[in-house]
Amino acid sequence: MQNESPTTPEEWQKILWKKQPFPDNHLPPSFLSSLQRNINLKQYTYTSLLKTALPVTQHLSTTALFLSTFARLKSGRLDPRVLVYFGSGLSILGFGIYETNSPRLGHPSHRLAQAVKSSILVFLALASLAPVLRTLTAATSDDSIWALAASLFILHAVLADYTPERAVVSERGGTEGGLTSVLSINAAVSASVVLASRLQTDIAVFSLMLYAVQSFALFPVLRQRLQRYPLASLVLTCFVTGLSFAALPFPSLVFPLAALLGLVTFGSPGALVWSQRYKNRIRGPWDPAVPQLNSKKDR
Repeated sequence: MQNESPTTPEEWQKILWKKQPFPDNHLPPSFLSSLQRNINLKQYTYTSLLKTALPVTQHLSTTALFLSTFARLKSGRLDPRVLVYFGSGLSILGFGIYETNSPRLGHPSHRLAQAVKSSILVFLALASLAPVLRTLTAATSDDSIWALAASLFILHAVLADYTPERAVVSERGGTEGGLTSVLSINAAVSASVVLASRLQTDIAVFSLMLYAVQSFALFPVLRQRLQRYPLASLVLTCFVTGLSFAALPFPSLVFPLAALLGLVTFGSPGALVWSQRYKNRIRGPWDPAVPQLNSKKDR
C-alpha cells in the first residue's frame, strides 16, 4: 500500500484573475495583520486652536460693533460727525500699524500718497451717493430690511477669510484676496447700504457707509497682517471686543453677545480637542495603492 503524502492547503491570494477554492466572503487570518490606525494624524492643542479662533472673534465683534453703531445713529444717541472723526482716527492708526509691519516694497511716501488719494476718492464718492442711498429703500418695509440685512451679514461671516496673510505680496504692499473674500465684502457692504437707507439724514448715511468701508474692507487687511504675531492678534481681539461691549445700545444684549463670543473663542476649540479622542482613521490592505510622486521636477 502506497503512503499518500499530505496535501498542503492552498493559501488565499489577493488576486482576481485566478479562481480560488474560497467563498466570496472569505476572510484570511492575516487580513488585519497590516491594519494601521491614525497614521500621520495631527493632534491639535487647545492653545493652537485658541489662536486660530481669535480672527473669528474679531470678525464677530466688528459686526456687533457696526450694528450697535447703526442702532445708536438711528435713535439719535450718536452724532454722525463723532463717528466720522473716530473712524478716521482709527483708520490712520491702523494704517500706521500696517505700514510698520509691511515688507519694504517701494518708497513709503509713495504708499502714503496712494492711501491719501484712495481715501479722498472714497470720501467724495460716499458724500455724493449719500442722498441717493438715504431714499434707496423708501418703499420697503422695515421687516424686509432687517431680514435682508441679517441674511447678508450671515453670508458675510460665512464667506469671510479668516486665514493669515498670504506670503505673496504685490508691489504696492497689499495681497490679493480670493473669490469668497470678495463676496464676503460685497455682502457686508450691501447689508450696510440697506441699513443706511433707514437713517434720516445724509450725514448719518455718509458716516455709516464710511464706517462700513473701514470695518469690512480695511480692517480685515490689518487683521490678517497681525495674525502672524500672536500677541498683537490677542491685543487686537481684546480691543475690538471691548469696543463691541461698550457700544451695545441695550444692557440686555451683553449676555447674548458674551455667550456667542465665549462659545466661538473658548467652547469651539475645547469641543474639537475633546472630539479628537474619538477619531479613528484606519488603513489596511483593502485601501488602493497610493503612488509616491516626486514633487521636484527632474532636471
